[in-house]
Amino acid sequence: MERTTVLITGCSSGIGLGLAARLAADSARRFKVYATMRDLAKGERLLERLGGRCPDTLELLQLDVTDPCSLAAAAQQVQGQQLDVLVCNAGVGLMGPLETCSDQAMKTLFDVNLFGAVRTIQAFLPAMKSRRAGRIIVSSSIGGVQGLPFNAVYCASKFAVEGLCESLAIVLRPFNIHLTLVQCGPVHTSFQANLQRPDPEGSEMRGLDAETQGLYRRYLGHCQSIFRDAAQEVEEVLPVFLDAIGSPCPPLRCASTQLLAPLWRLRLSSPDGSAYVRAMHDFVFGGSEAGGDQP
Repeated sequence: MERTTVLITGCSSGIGLGLAARLAADSARRFKVYATMRDLAKGERLLERLGGRCPDTLELLQLDVTDPCSLAAAAQQVQGQQLDVLVCNAGVGLMGPLETCSDQAMKTLFDVNLFGAVRTIQAFLPAMKSRRAGRIIVSSSIGGVQGLPFNAVYCASKFAVEGLCESLAIVLRPFNIHLTLVQCGPVHTSFQANLQRPDPEGSEMRGLDAETQGLYRRYLGHCQSIFRDAAQEVEEVLPVFLDAIGSPCPPLRCASTQLLAPLWRLRLSSPDGSAYVRAMHDFVFGGSEAGGDQP
């Protein structure tokens, strides 16, 4: 049986690691997985997960989506293979009041989340077009379709990814290339721990108005409760990716969670956006219009 060849970015942890492990350990050996990451030393975690059981179904590759030379080298190594599925999963986060987000932090975020996805697709799309077959799966976010407080720059990058992929999907129809955005919500991974965010009592917050400081502290408390009560495990999210890989005709968008679905429907039913802004404010901050310095 011919195997499906899959290349995944961002496999050092989280969803990328979980998806690579699941596919490489497939009992029917249906997949050949190229698990890529910026730092190959972090691949030990993936190898440990697999226990050395599948040396012919998994290959680790160094790939930094912000480095065109790294991408070109990875594409060259895969050149002899027919790449069936490209999973653009690498991503970073940035949280906090907009006034605290430095130019460099914002540029780094967009370089990974948006331009990293663009570069990765550019590197592997020509071969898919020439074969007139392929799948591209992009890790998106509920923050790619609805604004989230204190995530303005992150949401901007994911909104951009959504526009990129929707536009590209239209052009790829004649080439029999399916493009799917997987919109994830809160997931228990190292992403949340690694994202850049200011300490609410730190020096970055000095000079910021007291009301915004209070809102930010309340938002961090809201995030803690959401992750405690509603965040998904990686294993709960993987079936959405597997469906996108295996479905004869996968959708452009699919969500791994219905956590904010009522708010999303409100956003659609009230196109001017005002109802959504009020409802999201009430959901996060408890309905108080005055953020102040409250806990």
